[in-house]
Amino acid sequence: GIGMAIAVELSKVGARVILSGRDENRINEALKHLQGEGHQSLCLELSTPSEIMPAIKALVKKTGPIYGLCHAAGIVKTRPLGACSTKSVQEMLDVNLIAGIELARVVARRDIIEKEEGSILFIAAAYGVVGMSGEVGYSATKGAVIASARSMAVELAGRNIRVNVISPGMVMTRMAENAFKFLSEEQVDAITDAHPLGVGKAEDVARSAAFLLAPQSSWITGTNLIVDGGYTAR
Repeated sequence: GIGMAIAVELSKVGARVILSGRDENRINEALKHLQGEGHQSLCLELSTPSEIMPAIKALVKKTGPIYGLCHAAGIVKTRPLGACSTKSVQEMLDVNLIAGIELARVVARRDIIEKEEGSILFIAAAYGVVGMSGEVGYSATKGAVIASARSMAVELAGRNIRVNVISPGMVMTRMAENAFKFLSEEQVDAITDAHPLGVGKAEDVARSAAFLLAPQSSWITGTNLIVDGGYTAR
């Protein structure tokens, strides 16, 4: 949901977008919603990091250098600490953190990214900043994303590659809608009330992402932009 909204927003402002995901049919369907021309698809299974470099290197031979990367993929397994197995945490780490680091490592290579500048963006979560019951593993992965992005920002600044993070609050995506089906009306109201400006839309995050990825934000790096309708302000 958020990744799709970001792709659409980027296409609106003139970017040529490479859409990546594990389901080739869904990627091709998503391409139809992008404005402009020259967009590409890249079918990747992020839980298998060894596939990332060869796939991107092969694509860049066709597209030319990449300017920006947005890692918006993520999985969440909500469960109390007593049921938080190492297996479930590892599954979230593989996609939420390790795949993102590998994507950044590959895209930041001198033979892949633009020579003059570049922008890398990670989508984390408000739960990486504040605590929430049942999200021990998920919060750990998102907090790690925020921390690793800061170190990347410092390391890559000498090559004029910026690295930033957006931490959204509750955004009404298809995943969220499915999760809400298992909640009582009181639970849904509690989540909504916790956001002073209400639950967000994917487009709210997408506009912020387009700003941080664009050259116009050339003096911003190492930041974590919280886009949460006031959730963490309480």
